[in-house]
Amino acid sequence: MKFAALTLAAALMATTAQAQSSGPIDPARLSAIVKVMASDAFEGRSPGSPGEQKTVDYLIGQFQALKLEPAGDKGGWTQEVQLQRLQVQPGAKLSVAVAGKTTVLEQAQQINVATLRPVDRVAIANAPLVFVGYGVRAPERGWDDFKGHDLTGKVAVFLINDPDFEAKPGEPVAGKFGGQAAAYYARWTYKYEEAVRQGAVAALIVHETPGAGYGWSTVAASNGESFDIVRADPAKDKLLLQGWIARDTAVDLFKQAGLDFEVLKTSARSADFKPVALPGAAFSADYGVTHSQVASRNVIAKLTGATKPDQSVMFSAHWDAFGLGAAVNGDKVRHGAADDAIGVAGVLEIARALAAGPRPARTTLFAAWTAEERGLLGSEYYATHPHTPLDRMAANFTLDVLQTAGPAKDVVLVGYGQSQLDDRLIAAAKTQGRTVTPDARPERGLFFRADHFSLARQGVPVMLLMGLGGGADLVKGGRAAGDKWVSDYTANCYHQPCDAWSPDWDLRGAAQDVELFYVMGKAIASDPRDWPDWKDGSEFKAIRARTAGVRR
Repeated sequence: MKFAALTLAAALMATTAQAQSSGPIDPARLSAIVKVMASDAFEGRSPGSPGEQKTVDYLIGQFQALKLEPAGDKGGWTQEVQLQRLQVQPGAKLSVAVAGKTTVLEQAQQINVATLRPVDRVAIANAPLVFVGYGVRAPERGWDDFKGHDLTGKVAVFLINDPDFEAKPGEPVAGKFGGQAAAYYARWTYKYEEAVRQGAVAALIVHETPGAGYGWSTVAASNGESFDIVRADPAKDKLLLQGWIARDTAVDLFKQAGLDFEVLKTSARSADFKPVALPGAAFSADYGVTHSQVASRNVIAKLTGATKPDQSVMFSAHWDAFGLGAAVNGDKVRHGAADDAIGVAGVLEIARALAAGPRPARTTLFAAWTAEERGLLGSEYYATHPHTPLDRMAANFTLDVLQTAGPAKDVVLVGYGQSQLDDRLIAAAKTQGRTVTPDARPERGLFFRADHFSLARQGVPVMLLMGLGGGADLVKGGRAAGDKWVSDYTANCYHQPCDAWSPDWDLRGAAQDVELFYVMGKAIASDPRDWPDWKDGSEFKAIRARTAGVRR
């Protein structure tokens, strides 16, 4: 703990150029925290690695220095999260055969597969391939891509996103799934879950950058490693094999089977679509899997509420990144500076500001989640094993990837239109002389890709600030400069070694964004009568309504 405090002090001295503050949130402190957490010593903060221990020790030290209280298991600072770590072994044999012609697929090149079942070997021999369109089964929207087709023992081939994504004006599907704003049906996690329910042995999603929201390098970044929560019956919940297939590879596969990929994509936008077997096509896989259980940890602190300790407001971010990987320009550490050391820094700064003032009526919680990059697992575990009643959690505020390019005239909101917290953000931004801009590319489904979603699924009103939601209107350079920051980061550094701390960062804009959450969260924590809700049309409103009685 002493080492951590000294390290932060040294980092602060090294970042005095950042010392322009934004209210109680200090850009210099944000920068200093990121410099420590994203350093080589933390080895990319992979769950279960030596870097996790350094990270957990550091965060506990920071919370203790702020004189916060532990809010983990048995009065401690951490909540244990039992994870299953699985690794595809080198030499994986993956192939497709069409009419007797076999095409070998290279892992991380034409295909990227994993398993979330703790088996020693995955062996699939000549399993039929079936194109199931977007793989959506949504009775409430009058949509079923499966039409009762038996997928037992077969490989489901999905399109990414949902049927609305490429809909043309006037098409019957247009607007049925929220237009360009992706529904949960657009997420790869949903597609794998549905494949299990449909009896498939495996599932492959055709990767297309516009629909996925990220390039192939992001898909391949896992290096065949995957994580899951330890489950009583993994075969009930998880596929034997799941993964992605590169678009060009899929197009060629369909062509060999006598099918036109683009024609089938168009047909998948119709509610009349039925699964299409790829004639004469079969998929085979044979590879070893190493698996082990890893005890990882969420780190959770609190300020107990002065008068309503059973009610709460939570601020959270994820501490994990991707650890060590293939060297790029001599650097093998995937530092996770913007993603998401800067979010953790924001949570620590909010904690510092709240701890320095009068204690709010409600308990304020400060959480640093594990295994976000492995599928929102740390936050999922907390959401299903909470230490405070979620029906009395007034709001969760999540920080994940804040922009590092300076002050902005606006704040970009991912998931705009979901909850009443939107209106509060607009009011808070106005006091800074700023406006709120909705996510410029809602089709990427960022609202379903960060830790707040785990709590939203339990009905808790949530808000996410994420710099990848669209380029901010920067004071220096305008929207064009903000868009350039997003495109440069996502194309070059997202989940890569170059996501590293830089002395050239300008975190004044990030500090402004963090301050918005501080102001909003403090106000809600201070008024026990204040219960933000979901807006009409949100899929989470009905979940929250089930527990309305406890909040009267």
